[in-house]
Amino acid sequence: MKLARAIHFDESDRNVFHNPAAAGEWVISGGFEFSNWTETDLTGKARQAFANGWLGLENFGRVTFAAVTQIEPREFDALTDKLAHHFVKVYGAPSLEAARRVALEELNQMRDACEGHDANTLLSVQRELTEAGVREQFRFINSEDAGLDQFAVHVDSDN
Repeated sequence: MKLARAIHFDESDRNVFHNPAAAGEWVISGGFEFSNWTETDLTGKARQAFANGWLGLENFGRVTFAAVTQIEPREFDALTDKLAHHFVKVYGAPSLEAARRVALEELNQMRDACEGHDANTLLSVQRELTEAGVREQFRFINSEDAGLDQFAVHVDSDN
């Protein structure tokens, strides 16, 4: 089974996200965080998190890049429980049981996205608001094909 972990090529994530994910954290898209956002929410570091941040599952911070790697079933189950607790605590899910179903769905989506890719394949995400809601696009870059110019991300680091 495969999932993705946060990676850092430099220190930029510390400057562009309110709460940067740590290197090595398991990540998911985390687009659910933005489901009720409007254009007025898209400013400063919050805009950067929306535009291209993966959600880390340890401190629930954001990271720009992730890499595909193997995950053990027991780790996957532990992440499901952790995310379910987060849904109850932060988003007010009605029960841990209900939250666990949604957490499993989020993790399965990420697992399915990673499954067809080799270990160390790099991932990026781009989001935009549309009339229908948040639109996400994922980009997968094989590690042997990656060049530094593909990771030169220029951002506005205002708060």
